[in-house]
Amino acid sequence: MYQDLHQLIRYTRINEIVGDVIRLRARDVALGDMAVVENTNGEQSLARVIGLQRDVASLQVFAGGKGLSTDATVQFLGRPLDVVYSPNILGRIFRGSGEPMDGGPDLSGDPHVKVAGPTVNPVKRVMPSKMIETRVPMIDLFNCLVESQKIPIFSIAGEPHSELLARIGFQADADVLVFGGLGLIFDDYHFFRTAFEEHGVFARTVMFVNQASDPLVERLLVPDMVLAVAEKFAVEENKRVLVLLTDMTAYADAMKEIGVAQERIPAVRGYMGDLYTQLAQRYEKACDFKGAGSVTILTVTTMPGDDVTHPVPDNTGYITEGQFYLHGGVIDPFGSLSRLKQHVIGKSTREDHSQIMNTMIRFYSEATEAQRKQAMAFELSPFDHKLLKFGNLFRKRFMDIRVSMGVIEALDLCWQTLAECFETQELLMKQNLVDKYFPQQPSQTGKDL
Repeated sequence: MYQDLHQLIRYTRINEIVGDVIRLRARDVALGDMAVVENTNGEQSLARVIGLQRDVASLQVFAGGKGLSTDATVQFLGRPLDVVYSPNILGRIFRGSGEPMDGGPDLSGDPHVKVAGPTVNPVKRVMPSKMIETRVPMIDLFNCLVESQKIPIFSIAGEPHSELLARIGFQADADVLVFGGLGLIFDDYHFFRTAFEEHGVFARTVMFVNQASDPLVERLLVPDMVLAVAEKFAVEENKRVLVLLTDMTAYADAMKEIGVAQERIPAVRGYMGDLYTQLAQRYEKACDFKGAGSVTILTVTTMPGDDVTHPVPDNTGYITEGQFYLHGGVIDPFGSLSRLKQHVIGKSTREDHSQIMNTMIRFYSEATEAQRKQAMAFELSPFDHKLLKFGNLFRKRFMDIRVSMGVIEALDLCWQTLAECFETQELLMKQNLVDKYFPQQPSQTGKDL
């Protein structure tokens, strides 16, 4: 199964087996090195060094520790994990171990690239200035996704975050899509694969999938593999790469379980003290490379109990440049934020974008207040009724994540919606923009709402 093992030192005694972690005395071993563990029955599995304490090495066994004997042999390969990289990987699906899982041709002879390398030198980074159009109005209009940005979707169990992530994937203006699934149930894996195939983007997509039944250690390797491949496409092929990862909370939980197996002292809520560092090392791979392509990272981070102070979303918020907050089946305009949108609004987009964005959110905020007044049976003014009509139209036309339209089309629809609900003097917008874009004869499509 693994070649050239006769040239390596064989360790024939395992000191301890705790779950999927084994410990043994070894020399000349580095953190992250790969090894082959051969059980007494001849079965072999890859393992990875996850801890060193003096001359004792801790290894996470990919196939798990069940049935493993202390008399098994361990041979270190003297190198860290690598992953195949060539044009042949487009349209392919790989396990968390890096092995193909789609029944396609063997790629072991293709070039490989090391994973988990350092982040890019800041002098080689370009200031973000290009928008990635997703055709999701709540993103493109109000919290633009900017090329080389790192941003999560904050969600809870039961919210359609998988649908939103897949929709952004097959609608986004990107050259290559690299998907990483972390602890996915089979239904979710099948959903993403089917969505990419049906919408014609699978041929420019690479998928690395760790299912819930797969070894835990592979869950920790998927983000590194995804980012190593994405960086290669960006640097060597000059591609605009969009990375999709779901779910980073599952990734953090896997780190917690391994930390417990290593008998490390936890910090907050059982998570290890290096949670921030581990997350940052992955998110900081997002980059617009000078003279090359770019890597943009979009992830899903579920919040247990809808608690934004949970260690995973809390640490994530300090690393990333905002978040898309999925709440009630829609992207919440008040909880969402893109800190880089000012780099593209009105520059990569139309001149009225900034004014439209601010006006629409202002009126929607007032509409939610009018709804509260209505719910509490307060008397409503004529302007309150206008706000209620606007709120209904806003939710229907823009907030539904199934709505798909380009930026220009969405801006025009914003003006149309304003014209159906308000008079020009009520807009409080720049007059030159009102004169240029406000419809002279507004449609009555929202009259029945």
